[in-house]
Amino acid sequence: MEKLKGPAVGCTTATCGWRALLLPQLNRQSLYMYGSEVAVENECIRQLQSGVFVIHPFSLMRSYYIMCMMAITFLNLIGIPMEIAFLDGNSGVAWEGFNVFSDTLFLIDVALNFRMGIIAEDGEEAILDIKRIRVSYLRTWFIPDVIAAFPIGYILLFADLHYHSDDNPSKTNKMMRILMFVRILSLIRLARVSRLVRFFNEVEKVSNANLEVVRLFFRILSLFMMIFLLCHWNGCIQYFVPMLEEFPTDCWVRKENLMNATVIVKYSWGVFRALSQMIALSYGSMDAPTNYVEMWIVMVSMVSGCLMYTVLVANATTMIANTDPAAKEYKSKMSRLEHYMAFMKLPPELQLRISNYYQARYGGKWFDEKDVMDTVSSSLKEQILEVMCSRLLRKVPMFENREENFINVVLQKLEYEVFQEGDIIVRQNVPGCRMFFIDHGQVLVETDSYERELCDGDFFGETCVLTKGKHLATVKALTDCQCFSLSWDDFQEVLQGFPDVKKDLEKMVQLNSDGGLV
Repeated sequence: MEKLKGPAVGCTTATCGWRALLLPQLNRQSLYMYGSEVAVENECIRQLQSGVFVIHPFSLMRSYYIMCMMAITFLNLIGIPMEIAFLDGNSGVAWEGFNVFSDTLFLIDVALNFRMGIIAEDGEEAILDIKRIRVSYLRTWFIPDVIAAFPIGYILLFADLHYHSDDNPSKTNKMMRILMFVRILSLIRLARVSRLVRFFNEVEKVSNANLEVVRLFFRILSLFMMIFLLCHWNGCIQYFVPMLEEFPTDCWVRKENLMNATVIVKYSWGVFRALSQMIALSYGSMDAPTNYVEMWIVMVSMVSGCLMYTVLVANATTMIANTDPAAKEYKSKMSRLEHYMAFMKLPPELQLRISNYYQARYGGKWFDEKDVMDTVSSSLKEQILEVMCSRLLRKVPMFENREENFINVVLQKLEYEVFQEGDIIVRQNVPGCRMFFIDHGQVLVETDSYERELCDGDFFGETCVLTKGKHLATVKALTDCQCFSLSWDDFQEVLQGFPDVKKDLEKMVQLNSDGGLV
């Protein structure tokens, strides 16, 4: 989660007390949802005025609560199968205490979900109405949550206490059978995996498009956690089923002499057998199943392995397809360009220059610059152009000391161009209508009497943009050059709105008619 900046302005822990923890935080997620700091503050006011206990989806409490529940749920999903399969009722006080704590926490979670704000399906608002939250929860996750929150830990704790305090052998045997049944029944707690899936979905929903890396990370993490849990559960089942049959003489546990082995050794062999069956290797499961129970275990392992492959390949394909779409679009454009050049039978040297131009112009990423600039606000467009071109414009004498509004309008008329090494950008004595500003690169200015090199920050062609006359020199690119150009038509359009600047420039043309401009 992103670093939080605290509750919206006007409500802090000092002013609102503990209720500030329930209010939306001022962070990228809330700004993406509501659009501005004022809108986030209004959302806080709306929640405070409702006067009911509701946890906002963007609140600080919600963020820490999800992280805590994800950790507890994952520990349960790992520990419960281990306890049932390998610990044989000797889990110890610490694990029993953790079971009781987990059951209590999940029961509290069921109650809290009736007060947990949710994000609407269209993602445009947070639902804070108690009735809508209750109806949504009852229709979706209530039944799975109640089943997963069944307090098996309490039952096991009371049964263990009664078992150790009873000296009657017949009652002890009966209690042992009850304990075994209850431990098998505790497998329903594995339904808590649905909560893990839901928590990951909520994290993805809260993460917006600007946090695509975060969403991709959680998607990969959830995928590998599910694969790990599948292998883990399968490995525990490999040992658990022979244990229920009291380890027949032909079972794999006796053949590997694991009856008195440590838990880690038993678990390692169980996971090894499970993986060997899931990925269709003979290692670990060379012998054919000795009974129909083992046969079903092997079949379940093989089917789960196929499902694991399917999910892994499908998710990997989706992630690859959604990775770097700009580069994929560039390759597609280049492929079509190559077909076109081959169809037109262009010379190989020209084809190479065209390919090099696209590489220099787009850098392996395809984008429509005009479309990007048209979709941003006018304010952002001015800021982008100011960062890119303002320094180039202010180095030109005719733009020095001009008012800010004039410079901003001129910036919006600039066009980005790329020239390759050896390109003739302008030719001497040829009519021109553009002025060029060199962002990066080096050019050679040639006339009959002199040569001059220009580089980053220099300019040429100012005569043409002022008078629409002929170029006084030939300009050749010595390296790949990235330039911005200003056309005569666009410049005249700008000057129509600034008559004082137009008069000054007309005077400048008269004074510098013999100044050797390009």
